[in-house]
Amino acid sequence: MSFRAPFAIPRRILSSAATSALRPATGGYVTCYSNPRRGLATAVPPVTQDATSSKGPTAMVFLNMGGPSTTNEVEDFLSRLFTDGDLIPLGRFQSYLGPLIAKRRTPKIQKQYADIGGGSPIRKWSEYQCAEMCKVLDQISPETAPHKPYVAFRYAAPLTEMMYQQLLDDGFGNGKGGRAVAFTQYPQYSCSTTGSSLNELWKWRNRLEGSQADPTGAIQWSVIDRWPTHPGLVEAFAQNIEAQLKTYPEEKRDKVVLLFSAHSLPMSVVNRGDPYPSEVAATVHAVMQRLNFSNPYRLCWQSQVGPSAWLGAQTSDTVMQYVKRGHTDLVLVPIAFTSDHIETLYELDLEVMEEANSPGVKRAESLNGNPTFIKALADVAHKHLQKGEPCSAQMTLRCQGCKSERCLEQKKFFAGKQHGALVM
Repeated sequence: MSFRAPFAIPRRILSSAATSALRPATGGYVTCYSNPRRGLATAVPPVTQDATSSKGPTAMVFLNMGGPSTTNEVEDFLSRLFTDGDLIPLGRFQSYLGPLIAKRRTPKIQKQYADIGGGSPIRKWSEYQCAEMCKVLDQISPETAPHKPYVAFRYAAPLTEMMYQQLLDDGFGNGKGGRAVAFTQYPQYSCSTTGSSLNELWKWRNRLEGSQADPTGAIQWSVIDRWPTHPGLVEAFAQNIEAQLKTYPEEKRDKVVLLFSAHSLPMSVVNRGDPYPSEVAATVHAVMQRLNFSNPYRLCWQSQVGPSAWLGAQTSDTVMQYVKRGHTDLVLVPIAFTSDHIETLYELDLEVMEEANSPGVKRAESLNGNPTFIKALADVAHKHLQKGEPCSAQMTLRCQGCKSERCLEQKKFFAGKQHGALVM
């Protein structure tokens, strides 16, 4: 079983874990402004607080899981991942078990990253998307310009603490104030993804700027915490699906089955009240509405590993069952990802599709540098900046079964005075 989703733990390791040692990141933070295919990057220009715009400058911070850019980074990436209790709860011995699991898994995962080109492209695409979005924002929202692009990954460089220190070095905070927007790149909210990233951001904000809710001169944060049915996101997905459908003969095109695939979740997380399954389903329905329900479709879930119950049906099982039944024309649509990474390039392309062994099983292109998607990002950000709210009202609600004090305090902080009383 390969490493797929962030929750992927081998059954035998989970069974032995009855019931961090994070290596310091080094090096400066860079943001890509050039052609992403060339892999060039330049340092983010320093920000000063005497900008001519009335409400700028504005730091736009993309939050995502991240991925190792080289095979040498795999063990550190896995160690951070397996010591994150928000993502993979392993109990009181997590800080010990996490690095052990990571070390054991590293050789196999290094091989998988080698098979997709030597590392994850998620940093390249995230930096490109953020930089291009900021260019659009400078044009459509001049009152909050200049917009400065930053990326904060949860488990790989640039880590959240690296990004935060760069903000301070660039002139935000440290008594100068300034505005920053935490923009989740998980369109559908989950406590295991967006929630974990916000917990990390809140932690480093407290460490680097103090734990008070509103110290004078600190960075003023707001959050774009979900955007599952934004028309631009829906349009970008629909365009990629339509492009792939055109590769089938016209007489067969409307019979191609669309299989929307998203990360699965353990049922313990789902039953706690996590909104992710319903928000993913909302994205799928919106995309099918845009396509006028032209094709039969299903939502399936990839990456279940371990003995506990997970949200299904699984993507790999679904593909094989349909192929056996004679449905050999299938388009896989990664509906919860904003760019390519190991789950698309390895799990879908090199495992699921090769196992199906059918020329009719294909995958819609990921969003990556899609211009429609870049415009969607800018529109989401622009509307957020215009609205002036710290976060959505939906973010103020904890999962019905949530017992995490860290989650409670993080939500209170980001909700601010405007929505803080709603967080309970």
